[in-house]
Amino acid sequence: MLYSFALSCKLKAAAGSLQSRFCPRFARAASQTKYLPVICSSFKSTAVRHWSNIPFITVPLSRTHGKSFVHRSELKHAKRIVVKLGSAVVTRGDECGLALGRLASIVEQVSVLQNQGREMMIVTSGAVAFGKQRLRHEILLSQSVRQALHSGQNQLKEMSVPVLEARACAAAGQSGLMALYEAMFTQYSICAAQILVTNLDFHDDQKRRNLNSTLHELLRMNIVPIINTNDAVVPPPEPNSDLQGVNVISIKDNDSLAARLAVEMKADLLIALSDVEGLYDLPPESDDAKLIDIFYPGDQQSITFGTKSRVGIGGMEAKVKSALWALQGGTSVVIANGTDPKVTGHVITDIVEGKKVGTFFSEVKPAGPTVEQQAEMARSGGRTLSSLLPQQRAEIICQLADLLTDQREDILAANKKDLEVAISGGRLSQPLLKRLSLSPSKLNSLSIGLRQIAVSSQDSVGRVIRRTRIANNLELEQITVPIGVLLVIFESRPDCLPQVSALAIASGNALLLKGGKEASNTNRILHRLTQEALSIHGVKDAVQLVSTREEVEDLCRLNQLIDLIIPRGSSHLVRDIQRAAKGIPVLGHSEGVCHVYIDQEASIEKVIKIIRDSKCEYPAACNAMETLLVHRDLLRSPLFDQIIDMLRVERVKIHAGPKFASYLTFSPSEVKSLRTEYGDLECCIEVVDSMQDAIDHIHKYGSSHTDVIVTENEETAEYFLQHLDSACVFWNSSSRFSDGYRFGLGAEVGISTARIHARGPVGLEGLLTTKWVLRGDGHTVADFSEQGSMKYLHENIAVTHRTSS
Repeated sequence: MLYSFALSCKLKAAAGSLQSRFCPRFARAASQTKYLPVICSSFKSTAVRHWSNIPFITVPLSRTHGKSFVHRSELKHAKRIVVKLGSAVVTRGDECGLALGRLASIVEQVSVLQNQGREMMIVTSGAVAFGKQRLRHEILLSQSVRQALHSGQNQLKEMSVPVLEARACAAAGQSGLMALYEAMFTQYSICAAQILVTNLDFHDDQKRRNLNSTLHELLRMNIVPIINTNDAVVPPPEPNSDLQGVNVISIKDNDSLAARLAVEMKADLLIALSDVEGLYDLPPESDDAKLIDIFYPGDQQSITFGTKSRVGIGGMEAKVKSALWALQGGTSVVIANGTDPKVTGHVITDIVEGKKVGTFFSEVKPAGPTVEQQAEMARSGGRTLSSLLPQQRAEIICQLADLLTDQREDILAANKKDLEVAISGGRLSQPLLKRLSLSPSKLNSLSIGLRQIAVSSQDSVGRVIRRTRIANNLELEQITVPIGVLLVIFESRPDCLPQVSALAIASGNALLLKGGKEASNTNRILHRLTQEALSIHGVKDAVQLVSTREEVEDLCRLNQLIDLIIPRGSSHLVRDIQRAAKGIPVLGHSEGVCHVYIDQEASIEKVIKIIRDSKCEYPAACNAMETLLVHRDLLRSPLFDQIIDMLRVERVKIHAGPKFASYLTFSPSEVKSLRTEYGDLECCIEVVDSMQDAIDHIHKYGSSHTDVIVTENEETAEYFLQHLDSACVFWNSSSRFSDGYRFGLGAEVGISTARIHARGPVGLEGLLTTKWVLRGDGHTVADFSEQGSMKYLHENIAVTHRTSS
């Protein structure tokens, strides 16, 4: 009775101390806790298995399926998940108290997954840190009271806190830690239960069966089990010098405990959160350390482990061995960072969604290189490519042009397979099927375009743009250089692959290509031909096709490997990439809301031809007309009637803008948004009062892509061309001319509506940047000071040589 009363009082006191520093509603829920069941059980130890030179205790496996997930994308199917929280995740930086904000975020994510119907279990540290905080507070309070009573002056002497024994801290912290967990989970209408185990109990087979039965019953009742080693009764740990003589309980047992628990319970996934991003090939603090995305059994010999964790003594090596043991038992494992404030709020849910977070352990090693390895291969090949002579790069492009015609039958056969799969699946619209389809004429046009690129590549890389004489014998040059590694993501457009490859080769850039799976057969053969052409000068690796199951969002996070992302596809794809890109610039446009404005002085013949071509020739193109602006004086004219008749004959669905609808008694369906890109035989018609009104409308609702004026008034046209701020502005010509091939660029990597670097159709020039080269003769800045002997000249030197000397 006295013990129960004391426990209740301690929990209420703990909840009261949380109220001011965490959240009142959590504290209220904790203060209502009357009894926390503690269940002690264990696993059984058997033979010793050696993953490397360090033995690891194993247990018999009762798992029937025994197969872990092969790829991250399969993790979304995980039903039973164990989340292991290391001491560094749960505790504060001073190791005295809990990181409440981090813990709350983790509980929220676990609750979200639990409420999705998954079965969540937590293996947690933190009792020692929480108990240390409480005991220090009690000791300081006790010392202050004693000194106040024994000091006649009521002056307190300098107080010191003795070294706290770790088991006592654990005993004082277990109840408060559990009260905190229960208070947090209560906010999501989830019940939690505590289970304590010890290493000394691992030999008892009956207790092991009891634990299994208890956990299954808790999961059946939708309760989250919270498991920890019973650190209050374990043998004394070794002192840890990193903690200045303060002993802490080893978290190595929690690593092995999480692995044992995951295998015993046939968990689908074990998430081990620590204070590092994942597993590195070298100690993380090393300059050359690289995060390992996927780790396979047998790779541990290539890993150099660093020092052990400052909090706890398990270290990354213990985590790896635990992870490999769980993997062998059929449980997938991810080691990730649970302390980074940028990702803590979604790290667990991101892992379950299959995103590239931390290190994923897999038993199945893919046949080809990883995307990271491909990017490194491409960068190395790209540097060699950029050092070739311009004639050599041109020869590669011409060879590719020849292969497109020589291997025409094989290309069309592969494309036919893709079309058959797409048609039978019924997932692609007619415009997308048209983009997917290749024909002999398309291949001939591609070949011609590639030869144009080959000619222009003769004077691209290393071209001197500016030359300045800074001072006598000190000359500065600005020259063109490749951007680096380009990632081009395209969908349903296999003809994009040779175009972009040729532009990358001409500009000396390395290239990563990620095509849509609907064109996988066509992309594969086109990439093979591209590498065949590159091989004539030994730079085959410069262009890589990403064929692994990489999510686009994961590719956009490779900011250390990729210099520029170029999306080619729907506005939805482009917007997703722009949102997902982490520190990598994206060149492109999210929408192609192109306008054609019909002025009151327009020619009837030109109007009909331009509108038909702009809208009907290829409605799925990003440079197709989406909004037709008509001067109000033309509304009841024969010209307007002819426009409507032509659109009806071409089966174009018309949506009325607000102003246009107000003129009509019976109008077509009113447009939902004036910013719509239809991508099909649909368009919006709107009325404007003047040419200036048309400009204002385009600036407000357009996407700065391509806009057209049709008029016979040259002054009106020139005003429109000069004052409209779009990437492409045309007079009396179709919007469909907005294209790299039609501009004479040979091809394009896309059309950019950005304000810097490149705008409009981006060809060879848009894939180059510059660097500055300074040639001196022992010059120093001090030479140009007031006391120096030299003066700045800053003379422009005529660029007589097109390439850098």
